[in-house]
Amino acid sequence: MSELRFDALSGRGVIVAARRGQRPDTIPRPQTTTDPSTAPDPSTASCPFCPGHESMTPPEVARTGAGAPGEPGWRTRVFPNLYPIIGGPGATDGTTGAHEVVVLSPDHWRSFGRLDDDAAAEVLGVLRNRVRAHLDGGHAFACAFLNHGRGAGASIAHPHGQVTALDFVPPEVVADVERFGNAHTDLIAQDAADGARILERHPVLAWAPRASVSPYLVRIAHRQSGPHFDVAPDDQLDAVAVALRDVLARMDAELTDPPYNVVVRSAPPASAPFRWYVEITPRISVLAGFEHLTGLSVNTVPPEDAAHALRGHMS
Repeated sequence: MSELRFDALSGRGVIVAARRGQRPDTIPRPQTTTDPSTAPDPSTASCPFCPGHESMTPPEVARTGAGAPGEPGWRTRVFPNLYPIIGGPGATDGTTGAHEVVVLSPDHWRSFGRLDDDAAAEVLGVLRNRVRAHLDGGHAFACAFLNHGRGAGASIAHPHGQVTALDFVPPEVVADVERFGNAHTDLIAQDAADGARILERHPVLAWAPRASVSPYLVRIAHRQSGPHFDVAPDDQLDAVAVALRDVLARMDAELTDPPYNVVVRSAPPASAPFRWYVEITPRISVLAGFEHLTGLSVNTVPPEDAAHALRGHMS
């Protein structure tokens, strides 16, 4: 049985088709090592994000922890992306801006889901502060995200986040803000109420949206979140960071360290009404011909089942 649903926040259509997930698969898959800490790794000795290799990156623009700029001792470290999507030498109209790397920890294997409470809160705080710095610098829009694993777009194994700043507001962001403005209800509250709860720690909720456009998609929000991530107070950030860490740890346990994207969705400066929130999308499915042709997503894991599985993993 399949069901057509529409996402309350984006308006995108998704067909939840659990039976399709049972179709035969005769294409061989590459062998993978399930435990990343034991994977053959020639990279740690030459990883540009590891302590002692600071000279392998552009000069840092921010850090937390001890040590002089460009030296070990840091807990998080921020520097311009050497291969930027936006900004950098040769940027032309529409591509001016900035692109930064935020290294989460000196530990090559410590992904966000393995951070302790204080470290998780510190990382989210650094991401917020870098977004704010770019907006204060006059950019029209700035955002923070994590790509974990090659399947989610990461090219360096050492866990890191990224911040980009643009000199225009992307059309999808404009559409999201307009959708919130045209709604006659709190869309975050509606989406959470309609979705399947994963954890609830007042005042933070994590849920699988009823119209999840991909398997195991999760959203996390603070009940008092405002439109702008860049001015969110520390207490909100700390609570969301710990919930994010716990959900990622549960995903790791359920899906065996899947590749995923974490994005912080926030309104541009001076935009109203909106509520910033965090969205996690594990990259365990692919877009095929039907999705490209119709613009509809196909989710083979009903969100209710995904939430039930994640609730079963205590963090």
